[in-house]
Amino acid sequence: MTDRYCVFGNPISHSKSPTIHTAFAEQTGETIEYTAIAAPLDDFAGAWRRFTAEGGRGANVTVPFKEEAFQLCDTLSRRAQRAGAVNTLLLGMNGQTYGDTTDGIGLVRDLERHAVTLAGARLLVLGAGGAVRGVLEPLLAAKPASLFVANRTAEKAEALASDFRDLGAISGGGFDSISGPFDLVINGTSASLAGDLPPLPDDLFAGGATAYDMMYGAEPTVFLQWAGERGARGVDGLGMLVEQAAESFFQWRGKRPDTAPVLEMLRRSL
Repeated sequence: MTDRYCVFGNPISHSKSPTIHTAFAEQTGETIEYTAIAAPLDDFAGAWRRFTAEGGRGANVTVPFKEEAFQLCDTLSRRAQRAGAVNTLLLGMNGQTYGDTTDGIGLVRDLERHAVTLAGARLLVLGAGGAVRGVLEPLLAAKPASLFVANRTAEKAEALASDFRDLGAISGGGFDSISGPFDLVINGTSASLAGDLPPLPDDLFAGGATAYDMMYGAEPTVFLQWAGERGARGVDGLGMLVEQAAESFFQWRGKRPDTAPVLEMLRRSL
């Protein structure tokens, strides 16, 4: 029987995950079926149970179900416990559900691909939602000199920084308390989806800085366009998407795919 996997979300028809994992399977010689499933907004747990009852072995989880996925797991990885969210589910042979988050690993590996040095660097992360929470532990593990979380609601950024303070030099505040320059600025807000831009100072970037947007598109996002006009190198989040998927695939199948050709294929298709 072919092992079944899927990505849960709502909406989900736009997802590139089936394309990514099908390519991974062909590359590694694994026989799997991977589909996209729109889980009911009021019954994510039921959707997971139905999927596993029908032979499902694992799943990716995207908006808006990552926190609900966290709640249904029998066992959580340490990084998922930190993040309070899960994007990778695996059904164990004992019938229990294991949960992990691979978003942070995906981000750090994509930064490494682009030769971004994190150790000793000054980092700014924009936003304080689930997307940001899921990447802070791997970023701090790379030993930056400092990491500042900025958010429209200063108290939310301060609380988030407090949750991770035992891992490194992290602080938080409102956009009006940003004090650069920074070597790396990561946009973890959803502003790019609306063609919007957080209120940012013009002197944000140090010489040779990188601007990274977790969003991606056929053209540079508004944030990356703005950063480029101020001398920063821009990188979008398509590589993060592929790298986090590769880590999920490795957990499910025990094989680590080559992400470069898959990323190139997706980039051409945008």
